[in-house]
Amino acid sequence: MKAIVVTDEAAGTAGMTLRERPEPEAAGNDVVVAVHASGFTPGELTWPSNFTDRLGRDRTPSIPGHEVAGVVSALGYGTRGLSVGQRVFGLTDWTRDGTLAEYVAVEARNLAPLPGDVDFTVGASLPISGLTAWQGLFVHGRFEVGQSILVHGAAGGVGSMVTQLAREAGAYVIGTGRAADRHSALDFGAQEFVDLENDSLEDVGMVDVVFDVIGGDIQKRSAGLIRAGGMLVTIAGPPEAQPADGLAVDFVVEADRAQLGEIVQRARDGRLRTNIGIVATLNDAVAALNPTERLKGKTIIRVRP
Repeated sequence: MKAIVVTDEAAGTAGMTLRERPEPEAAGNDVVVAVHASGFTPGELTWPSNFTDRLGRDRTPSIPGHEVAGVVSALGYGTRGLSVGQRVFGLTDWTRDGTLAEYVAVEARNLAPLPGDVDFTVGASLPISGLTAWQGLFVHGRFEVGQSILVHGAAGGVGSMVTQLAREAGAYVIGTGRAADRHSALDFGAQEFVDLENDSLEDVGMVDVVFDVIGGDIQKRSAGLIRAGGMLVTIAGPPEAQPADGLAVDFVVEADRAQLGEIVQRARDGRLRTNIGIVATLNDAVAALNPTERLKGKTIIRVRP
């Protein structure tokens, strides 16, 4: 099969090449998915799991990509809940070859059915951003109806999902980003916008929840804006600051079939819009994943027409 492979962690996306690789086989409780579309997160090549297995052993050359939408082509021994020919989408294992390929082997539990009226491109854009937003809000953030939330990067892949889910759940949403992101953040549902380059973050006042995707100084300053009993939720690594009267938590997104079902249903009925930027073919993936200018939205690799 054709696949994008990386051998050098230091080279990043510039070290990607398109090669022929053996097709994967389905182990117990696995499925093999014929990949139709794959999502890619720009920072994922800094994750050690892309280059080692669960025991820490080198597994290069490895295939990156962790978001998939496609069709089940084979079942492993004991696999239940999915069938050959079924449309699926989901989040693949961190320490196995990924989705920038014509086929990928995935634990069945990490996938959910993809309705026939949802395009594979949309399906591949949902897992990481959608699950991160869902888990950050409702699992780790303990969000409650009527609370206020400060969403950093509100026009980005994760931030736009957080903004939409929070608004639907009854939040008052304040988004942040660069000046050029104002229109997009407000379009996704933010009721206020803070330009982090020109506005004063402290003018926001106190909020119940902060969803942080930036870390560093922005995270530290945001901790001072949280009301008593509030939450600072971050995906930018261990919290560098604790709210005076609240809690701070960092987390790594996990696959969850039920949550994927909630997310895709919202995409079906228009309550949740994906933030897709470039869509490129597998043959053009190396160039698409090495852009010459800053891109908006998630890059999707369309593996099959």
